[in-house]
Amino acid sequence: MSRTSQRIKVLSAGICSFILMVGIARFAYTPLLPQMQQQAGLSVAGGGWLAAINYMGYLAGAILAAMIASAALKYRLYQIGLVVALITTIMMGITEHFWIWSLSRFLAGLSSAACFMFGAGLVLNWLIRNEYRPELGIHFSGVGLSIAFCALAVELMKHWLSWSEQWLVLSLLGLVIMVPAFFWMPAPSARSAFTASGREMVDQPPSLKFMRLFMLAYFCAGVGYAVPVTFIVAIVDQLPGLQGRGIWAFVVLGLSAAPAVVLWDLLARRFGDLNALLLAFLMQVISILIPVLTHSLVPIVLGTALFGASFLGIVSLVLTMAGRYYPSNPAQMMGKMTISFGIGQIVAPAIAGILAQQSGNYNSGLYLAASIMVLGTLLILQLRSLERVSE
Repeated sequence: MSRTSQRIKVLSAGICSFILMVGIARFAYTPLLPQMQQQAGLSVAGGGWLAAINYMGYLAGAILAAMIASAALKYRLYQIGLVVALITTIMMGITEHFWIWSLSRFLAGLSSAACFMFGAGLVLNWLIRNEYRPELGIHFSGVGLSIAFCALAVELMKHWLSWSEQWLVLSLLGLVIMVPAFFWMPAPSARSAFTASGREMVDQPPSLKFMRLFMLAYFCAGVGYAVPVTFIVAIVDQLPGLQGRGIWAFVVLGLSAAPAVVLWDLLARRFGDLNALLLAFLMQVISILIPVLTHSLVPIVLGTALFGASFLGIVSLVLTMAGRYYPSNPAQMMGKMTISFGIGQIVAPAIAGILAQQSGNYNSGLYLAASIMVLGTLLILQLRSLERVSE
């Protein structure tokens, strides 16, 4: 098989893993949330708690990733994550018991962590070993595609199937998608710390102060991501004159995110990683505030597109930077960064759900997310200053 064909298969495996482990197992919950509230009696606060529990599983997976050094074990856990994603999707459709849903969401969080850390680490390590440019933009386009895929699937099914039947159909689709994700992802080489030409991949870790600020900034990004992405469908459906259109906002979010990550790679290549990251943070602050400031359809759609492009850009840039600092074992630093991101994900949806239930809208949660993102933007500025000093 040619190098180009092998690269296409590896990247396709990564994209398919996102569609199953992140899209179907995680993001399908967002467009299905309003129907679960209407048909299964799930409360607004309950919806927020299920999202928070999902992020608890994601955090647990990130902690696990940060502790594992064995490339072979990470590969096995990636494969197990694919199977777990399928099982947890089935679990959502066969019960109305909140605690079984909670278990499903926790295990789905573990699965999505396996995708983000182990899958991305395997792809990045393969690219570096085979002397391709160490960028994950194409790989992370799978996140946007997974969002759009799930939103479109739910939109097509909701007029014909109940919420539970839709979960089961998604499970069948996931079984098909699992095949390339499982078999096309190559096992790591026994010489994973060396390139194909024999050159050793040397780790270049940042300073301790840089690392701490970097993790804190990524925590802020976790908060800024979790509130809009969890409730975007419900937020738009709640706006005057936009009832029933929330799911299309989710489609726009996914379709804007997919190509944007490649553009973020180009921006980082031209202006530097931290400058690109700063722009992504600023864009996300604006996108979070748009649903609070206007109820018009066009600005809402533009804001959703802006959010999709910016939140995934942040994730892709940060995890790519982590992999470049530790090319011999990318998943380890990716796991550490995602711990801070995951803590923000856990706290934010639960608080936003409670605030929404008390106030009758999601404005307070959006203001909270935007404020935390402003703090993250200031931290990125501080990181730029540290980078200049170290040069």
